[in-house]
Amino acid sequence: MEKIVLASSSPRRKELLLKYKIQPQIVSSNISEQINSNENPEVVAMSLAYEKAYNVSKDFKNGELIIGADTLVCLDENILGKPKDDQEAFSMLKTLNNREHFVITGLAVIKTNTNLKIIEYEKTAVTFRYLTDDKIKRYIKTGEYKDKAGAYAIQGLGGALVEKIEGCYSNVVGLPITKLDMILEKYFNVSLL
Repeated sequence: MEKIVLASSSPRRKELLLKYKIQPQIVSSNISEQINSNENPEVVAMSLAYEKAYNVSKDFKNGELIIGADTLVCLDENILGKPKDDQEAFSMLKTLNNREHFVITGLAVIKTNTNLKIIEYEKTAVTFRYLTDDKIKRYIKTGEYKDKAGAYAIQGLGGALVEKIEGCYSNVVGLPITKLDMILEKYFNVSLL
C-alpha cells in the first residue's frame, strides 16, 4: 500500500484511520483557515481540505497519498466555526439547541508524483435535543468544545447533546470513512480493509 500522509493534526482523524490498521504520517498543514460565513459551506469545506492536502503534498515526491479534510458545522447555510471562548461556545450551542444542523466535511486526496487530485464532501444531518442553559453551561465547563467546529464533539461528552443523526457518523467525528474508502478504491486502487 502507498504511504498515507494525513494533512491534519486532529487526533480524531488519526484514531479513525488507526482502526483500519493504517499508520498515517501526520503532517499538520499551515494554512490559515479563513472562512467567509456567506460562502457555500460545501465549497468552503472542499477548498480548505484541498488547501491542506496541497500544502502538505509539496513536501512529498514518491507517490504518497495525501489526505486533507476540513469539517464545518452549518446552520441555515451559516457556517459555525470553532468558538474562541466559553461565551461564543454557549452562543453556538444555544443556537443549535433543539434544531437540525449539518456537518460537512470536505475531503481531498492527492497522489504525489501524479496529477491525480480528488475533492469531494460528505454531509450529515444532526439534530440536538432540547437543552437547558444549565446543561449547556455544564458541557462548556468540561472544556471539550475547544477546537471543535460547532462547539461540540459527538464522539465524546457532546454525544449527550445529540438526539439523532442522519448520515455518516464518522463524518461528524471529522473524517467520513465510507466516502474516503470509496475514493481510495475508485481512483487509487487502495482499500481501508
